[in-house]
Amino acid sequence: MKLSVIVPVYNREIYVVSTLRSLLRQRDDADLDIIVVDDGSTDSSVEAVRAIMREASCIRLFQQANQGVANARNTGLKQLLPQTELVSFLDSDDVSPAGRFKADLPLFAADPALELTYSLMTRVDLMDDEALQPAPGGAGPTVRGVSLSAGVFRRALIDRAGAFDEEFRQGEDADYLLRIFETSPKHIFPDTVAVYYRRHPGNLTKQRDVAVREYLRVIQKSLRRRKADPSRRPVEGLFEIKRPAEW
Repeated sequence: MKLSVIVPVYNREIYVVSTLRSLLRQRDDADLDIIVVDDGSTDSSVEAVRAIMREASCIRLFQQANQGVANARNTGLKQLLPQTELVSFLDSDDVSPAGRFKADLPLFAADPALELTYSLMTRVDLMDDEALQPAPGGAGPTVRGVSLSAGVFRRALIDRAGAFDEEFRQGEDADYLLRIFETSPKHIFPDTVAVYYRRHPGNLTKQRDVAVREYLRVIQKSLRRRKADPSRRPVEGLFEIKRPAEW
């Protein structure tokens, strides 16, 4: 099954190589197509991506003027291959744990009706960029429900969901997840960690005042959608806190 992973990049020269390496180490587990969309970086992110592309033909790079992460993800969606069956996302400063796709892809092969797996995310305050895992004492809480990158989506589900809402400065990923879960797709919640979320000074979500305002808009839009279309369901059971999972 062809799996396309969309990686939006903006000024992540320090982290993007680790992000891509964490995907490439899983090539034996998945038929990977890695779509990197550079959103007008002004640092050396593009050069870093091109360097690793020389050893990995499964990476495709697209460049555009800076238009925001929602637009960059939409650009990635437009570049999906005809043979793509599954879609996932990974931010360019985060890390995909070893075994992440090996855990999820057999679930789709076993059940053609399965549309979505949504796993766990571990916050990481200190990453070992050689081992591509949390450094000793560097792992924070493990949670479900706050990361787009924790999902693997059937292509048909992505096609039905449509584009990311580019009106959002932040929270477009939460809006996208709610829009999907409101349609009651057949899903599984695996208790495995799908993404190491790296905390660092450049995280977009450090802008707390903007984040709070945008996430309130996400909730408001969800309420309006469900009021206008009663077939859309409240999203329940999506958010939980777990202890770190063991592979």
